[in-house]
Amino acid sequence: MSQNHAEAHDSHHAGHHDGHDSHGAAHGSLRGYVTGFLLSVVLTAIPFWLVMNGVLANSTLTAIVIMLFAAAQIVVHMVYFLHMNGRSEGGWTMMALIFTIVIVAIALTGSLWVMFHLNANMMPDLHKM
Repeated sequence: MSQNHAEAHDSHHAGHHDGHDSHGAAHGSLRGYVTGFLLSVVLTAIPFWLVMNGVLANSTLTAIVIMLFAAAQIVVHMVYFLHMNGRSEGGWTMMALIFTIVIVAIALTGSLWVMFHLNANMMPDLHKM
């Protein structure tokens, strides 16, 4: 009697545990994780090489290229490690990501605008030199 109870208990937990793993999000495979890791390494190594070897003479252009590689790396991490796409969680993760990007863009733009105008208005004699 106790053996049947234990088997029923184990099968109940096995079925219950399987339900927790299917929340609509795609789980990664070893191939996906390795691909994401290799892309991350390449997207880190190229900017490092650009800076250490002084490949681009213009520092502004170098900074822009590094930021583009950083943005690409963010996308790689979101796709391969966080498994974010339009299908996971019924599209809510993508909606949350878009909302976050909009809020961060507003905060950064507003902060830069305020700092620029504070600098221009609070230190007018510095700009005359």
